[in-house]
Amino acid sequence: MAIKNQTSVSDFLLLGFSAHPEQQPLLFGLFLGMYLVTVLGNLLIIMAIGSDQHLHTPMYFFLANLSFVETCFTCTIVPKVLANILTQRHAISHTGCLVQMYFFMALTLLDDFLLAVMAYDRYVAICLPLHYTTIMCPQRCLLLVAASWLCSHLLASSLTLLMSQFSFCASHAIPHFFCDVPPLLKLACSDTQIFQVTMLTEAVLSGMIPLTCVLVSYAHIMHTVLRIPSAGGKHKVFSTCGSHLSVVTLFYATLFLVYFQPSSSYSADTGMVVSVIYTMVTPMLNPFIYSLRNRDMKGALWRLFGWGRCSPQ
Repeated sequence: MAIKNQTSVSDFLLLGFSAHPEQQPLLFGLFLGMYLVTVLGNLLIIMAIGSDQHLHTPMYFFLANLSFVETCFTCTIVPKVLANILTQRHAISHTGCLVQMYFFMALTLLDDFLLAVMAYDRYVAICLPLHYTTIMCPQRCLLLVAASWLCSHLLASSLTLLMSQFSFCASHAIPHFFCDVPPLLKLACSDTQIFQVTMLTEAVLSGMIPLTCVLVSYAHIMHTVLRIPSAGGKHKVFSTCGSHLSVVTLFYATLFLVYFQPSSSYSADTGMVVSVIYTMVTPMLNPFIYSLRNRDMKGALWRLFGWGRCSPQ
């Protein structure tokens, strides 16, 4: 009842992990640690790429954009979660909830598009190396990133506009730690059929098209790599592909599990567990998976800190 008294008719309650008060200190420390690692790791990647002339290439340009998006994505969700756990005040305004939902959707879609762009970049570099500088020229790289930003924000704004027209039932308690779409739909008293059709259409277009791009790009890469006689060359490319594909698999698996199902079958507990993976764990792992296994990136980080001219072995 203490939690319910914090809200007005224009507020929502992010119940999140409030049902387990004994776990609050552990969750706060865990989430704070992951948040700091995510932000610091991605900012270091951006700084290293910006400060090293050797990394001013399309691949690292896209990686810097991805790191920036991951930082913004984490900052959209985690600070509010930490504040709720620390203060035990779970209220969020109707406008604040819609703003959080908008940026969550826009940045998730942008992440999706950038993963496809990065896969296409690797396809051109490995399968069409003689044409790489022509195809992936600076103007085209900027165009790909700008188109990704524009499309993601247009798609997110259309769903947010539809959601803003809904009226909500007497209970404003959201059984989640942020304003996600499925739990909000469960609270809506309005007819959500148009919204769900729009969301499913956008999800198919913005999910299947980039995923198809990733799969087709890596199919061509694998076909090209299998014809390389050098075992060392094969291992290097397969290592890069494995890192990217592992992140792509984790990204799409968690999103499909939550969003590609009817709202009537949505489970709050499953949704929260899966959401922790793609809102906190995946952004934290990306700097390590994409960059810290890369010799050039490790060398750039060493030079950034002034630890010597030589790259680590």
